[in-house]
Amino acid sequence: MVRPFQALYRVIFGSETDPALRPILGINFVGSLAGSTVWSFVGIWAIESLHADQSALGLAYLISAMIGVGAGYLGGHLSDYVGRRPLILAGWLGQTGIVLAFLATGGSATAGLLVLCFSGLAFQIGNSASQALIADLVPPEGHEAAFAATRVASNLGITFGPPAGGLLLLIGSWNALFVGAAVFSALGFLIAVLFLPHRGAYAAEEPPSRGSFGVIAHDRPFLLFMVSAAFAWLVYVAFETVLPISLVSSHGYSSSTWGFLVIVNPLLVTFFQLRLTRWTSSVRPAVKLAVGLPLMGLPFLLLTVNDALPVVMLILFLFVIGEMLWVPTSQTVVAGLAPADLRGAYMGAFGAMGAIGFALAPFIGLQVRKSFGDSAMWVLEAALSLVAAGTGAAAVRIALGRGPDEPEPASATA
Repeated sequence: MVRPFQALYRVIFGSETDPALRPILGINFVGSLAGSTVWSFVGIWAIESLHADQSALGLAYLISAMIGVGAGYLGGHLSDYVGRRPLILAGWLGQTGIVLAFLATGGSATAGLLVLCFSGLAFQIGNSASQALIADLVPPEGHEAAFAATRVASNLGITFGPPAGGLLLLIGSWNALFVGAAVFSALGFLIAVLFLPHRGAYAAEEPPSRGSFGVIAHDRPFLLFMVSAAFAWLVYVAFETVLPISLVSSHGYSSSTWGFLVIVNPLLVTFFQLRLTRWTSSVRPAVKLAVGLPLMGLPFLLLTVNDALPVVMLILFLFVIGEMLWVPTSQTVVAGLAPADLRGAYMGAFGAMGAIGFALAPFIGLQVRKSFGDSAMWVLEAALSLVAAGTGAAAVRIALGRGPDEPEPASATA
């Protein structure tokens, strides 16, 4: 049994993955498995089982996302002082507790939505510390490959999570789903307790002696890069939330067809993310951002011309290529822009842009669609991707011109 798993590991991750990352790969896989097992179905549960009002459900998602913005930064900030491990373990405990809290709502819509509101806290408090730990474990020249590898592990979990959730619902009930997801989360906590390192070889020697907020507020390249990230996340989340609505409501696709199409994304990331990262290792970050981000947004314009299945498949393919260029490159840029002693806070501030994207992308996209039509919505997403590309590439280029008294950009210019 061991050899097939070893062979699968080599196919997905290759033989060059830094051994120090292996605990993180396992934790990311289990974390994504646990999260996608339950989060793919929470909205359905709230409406069908709790009979929650759809407007109230949307508000709960918004509150959760906004709490996640603060929790992500706070968790990263605290990890710079107390270490990455305590925050990551706290996050795992919180995730397990939230899933069990869903189980304990007793059919109350109010209780269920209240738990949902605080899920952003549980799922974000350790995320920035986890991202910072990746940069702590490997040298700067290995950051991009390390971020790419951990992303592959996460997407592998996302590939298996929804089918696992569907199976739990098929053989049991909503309670079975939540119990199963809680078991997965508890397993992640156990793996973290047993294998998560206390400190990375490339972590800062001492905790910060200055406030992270003031440093970030005066770091102009990083602030500009956060603007780029905010626009990029609006496009990324539109793929997950708005595209299926468009395909089903405006282009005649069934919900089940989308269920098969969406698997294309995590499968391509799982098998090609590391390969694409290696193939483009000599390309400068500014170029990757300038190419990758438009690949995420501009292909949506094809839907305004032709909505045949081959065209939709082409859109999905181009989007995931852009996504694979953008995500590890942007994480590497942030790790390079961040002073070593404030790496967690920088990762937290950057991660907050993702929570903002999840909060605003469905609202903005669907409002434009309602007021101006489907085509106008995709024109907007294409424009946002161009703004994200321009600001992201500009931020990296500005970092090249930092003065000697400003924070060193490190591998952001590699």
